[in-house]
Amino acid sequence: MNHSASRILIIGGGFSGMSAAIQLRKQGAEVDLVEIDSGWRSYGAGISLGGATLRAFRQLGILDTFLSEGSAVDGLQAFLPNGTPLAHLPTPRLAGPDVPGSGGIMRPVLARILADATRASGADIRLGCTFARIAQDVEGVDVDFTDGQRRRYDLVIGADGLYSKTREALFPDVPQPRYSGQAVWRAVLPRPPEVQTAMMWMGRVKPGVNPVSKDQMYLFLTEHRPVNEHVDPATFVDTLRALLADFSAPLVQSIRDQIGPDSQIVFRPLEALLVPRPWFKGRVVLIGDAVHATTPHMASGACIGIEDAIVLAEELARTADAAQALQAFQDRRWERCRMVVENSLRLGQIEMENGSKDEHGQIMRETTMALAAPI
Repeated sequence: MNHSASRILIIGGGFSGMSAAIQLRKQGAEVDLVEIDSGWRSYGAGISLGGATLRAFRQLGILDTFLSEGSAVDGLQAFLPNGTPLAHLPTPRLAGPDVPGSGGIMRPVLARILADATRASGADIRLGCTFARIAQDVEGVDVDFTDGQRRRYDLVIGADGLYSKTREALFPDVPQPRYSGQAVWRAVLPRPPEVQTAMMWMGRVKPGVNPVSKDQMYLFLTEHRPVNEHVDPATFVDTLRALLADFSAPLVQSIRDQIGPDSQIVFRPLEALLVPRPWFKGRVVLIGDAVHATTPHMASGACIGIEDAIVLAEELARTADAAQALQAFQDRRWERCRMVVENSLRLGQIEMENGSKDEHGQIMRETTMALAAPI
């Protein structure tokens, strides 16, 4: 590891922060990771992953574990509400010829896999702790922590998510996350034999399923909600079942019948954020959702955050000049992340407006191919 960033603090123990810790420890850096949640919990149902994410898992060294605990499949099938086949979207095999081009896994399971790898890396992990104050000079960063400690670092990485306190401290005037006009429902259900790959039905709302293990799948459904309002969890089962009522496809109706109180239903309004450049100031840099939170239309939010971690580690290893490394990181990441955020938002807009299916398909194809390019 170059001497300008041999001691590094990562703020946030989500997917991006853990990935950064794993990669930087491989390069010999001393890494502290602080996570404000003392239980280091990950909420949610399933998560869909593209080939670029599986390629990143290979670089992190967790691909084999993912393959044993999650699900890897090829392609995405689209149907009309009555079950008539509409299209098949291929997913390139980016992680290797022997690894399918897409997949899914329970979000808490992926978080555990990454947490185990982070612990095994030798990073110093402190839970229930975050920063209280950051003060930097040309040579380093002094950080006061909420547990009363003070430490000095060569570099600080803010990976603390959509409502990042690091971003707020670094760039208090940047735009805030904005509601997209859509919300997503997710639920976990038994996986029937006919669900061998990701499947979606194109209607007034857009439901889909994706295998997440050998015997489980998760249901996802996006709907137009003009107002970002609270939804009572007591109504989740009835509301989700009602959203599927217009889909006459036998598989969808079978799924609808299975939804119940034990289906681990999660409801989330969809927000997005693209922070204008710069993404760093001095020796503090932001990665992941802290700078580019996307809606899930391209199943690439986790992907681009994990890629951030890999690219940042690569650039820090290339030069002893921290400012040069951070600029190179930003230059490599900006266009790719902008594309995912803005194209995902456009897909949602087309869905809400019942717009051009041709444009929708073209954006999905072009974005998929762009994500296949090396990072």
